[in-house]
Amino acid sequence: MQLNLNTLKCLPAEVRRPSYDRANLSAGIVHIGLGNFHRAHQAWYLHRLMEQGLAHDWAIIGAGVRPADAAQRTKMLAQHCLTTLIELDPSGKSAEVTGSMIDFVPVAADNAALIARMAEPVIRIVALTVTEGGYYVAATGGLDTSHADIAHDAANPDTPKTAFGAIIAALKLRRDAGAGPFTCQSCDNLQGNGDILRQTLVGLAMLSDADLAGWIDANVTFPNSMVDCIVPATGPKELELVQAFGIKDAVPVTHENFRQWVIEDKFCAGRPDWDKAGATFTNDVHSFEVMKLRLLNADHQIIATPGELLSVDTIAGTMAHPLIAKLFRKIEMEEIVPHVSAVPGMPAPAYVDLIERRFANPEIHDTTRRVAFDGGSRHSGFLHPILRDALAADTPMDGLVLVEALWARMCEGTREDGTTIEPNDPSWETLTAAAQAAKSTPQVWIDQVQFYGTLGQNTLFAARFDHWLNTIWQYGTEAALRSYLP
Repeated sequence: MQLNLNTLKCLPAEVRRPSYDRANLSAGIVHIGLGNFHRAHQAWYLHRLMEQGLAHDWAIIGAGVRPADAAQRTKMLAQHCLTTLIELDPSGKSAEVTGSMIDFVPVAADNAALIARMAEPVIRIVALTVTEGGYYVAATGGLDTSHADIAHDAANPDTPKTAFGAIIAALKLRRDAGAGPFTCQSCDNLQGNGDILRQTLVGLAMLSDADLAGWIDANVTFPNSMVDCIVPATGPKELELVQAFGIKDAVPVTHENFRQWVIEDKFCAGRPDWDKAGATFTNDVHSFEVMKLRLLNADHQIIATPGELLSVDTIAGTMAHPLIAKLFRKIEMEEIVPHVSAVPGMPAPAYVDLIERRFANPEIHDTTRRVAFDGGSRHSGFLHPILRDALAADTPMDGLVLVEALWARMCEGTREDGTTIEPNDPSWETLTAAAQAAKSTPQVWIDQVQFYGTLGQNTLFAARFDHWLNTIWQYGTEAALRSYLP
């Protein structure tokens, strides 16, 4: 059955579908970056509110700024922006159709349609999922003003290339019309994601209009948040799975049976009551995000990196691998947990147990390649802060250094079985060149200040990195793991 509004009533009985009338929904949110994660997470929370008869004036308008987003728009509009979500629980699969998204803005190089839509007074939140590496953060931590996209938007603020330039242009129209600001909400896996979004927007606006930058800084709110749900990419297997439920959906989403959303309650133009659908509002997002980013996101890199080298296709497969599973447990409990405080209802060791169960879910076909993607952003964002804390506190960190050496080995571009690792990072050419040079001179790898900052200058870190990279190249990945493990 082709998924659209006309066929909702005809879907198989076991498929849950919206109980609310889509004709009664009106827009309140523009979301930039309509990937799988957003539709399985933020859009689902709103859908659940709508099921309760709430938030019908907060429907989502989808948007994108990349050429590839135009193809996503075509697929979504063909099925009236409905999405089939398939929950992959070890006890059984289930499907539901969500309807909280009602339109998708045309994708164009000048972002004119997006700017116009965000400038409409009914839009009270502009949210983003643009990946951890999408915020133009320089190695120093500030805005990367040297990036060509930022330079373009600074010189051409009325025809911007980036989502951030488009947001600034829309806020200018709203300020000039007296329509007031909207909240800018990052939903990406970044510690202090709202603060980083503020830095990017205000910093970019300052390059072309200091008065506007000051108005944005004073009036727009940027709530920090922590988001969590394992959402695999959609491929042939997922398309077959949705068809097994009797649905023809061009863009289905599979996800685990766990979600978490912790949000700082700073919304200048109102917000939906997401807490009534299970989200948490708190003034201490930082503690939640530290736990999640350090114990889950960092660990994703800890297991995906050797998994890629050892030709283990999925995250569940890495947890079934005896050496990688032990690596997970040892690093988590001995090298990361000491740097993570408990949050209400969840001490750090219990969170490790939860992650272990989630990662081992055999129904989740989450590829090691997807998780290992963009290591330049993920290692520097998730692993390196823990390394700095461990070095400062003189606590164990040898396993974390081993993972950095494994990443350098992975970026050389071949697996242990000799197969080629296809480019898997926006900086792949740079990383590959450094990895190949590091085979004979390991220091070359950690001298990449754009990823390591000053870490490479730490003599203890450098010595242990030298040891582990030489061990990996001389004896192999499994031998290095055995050397580290009890």
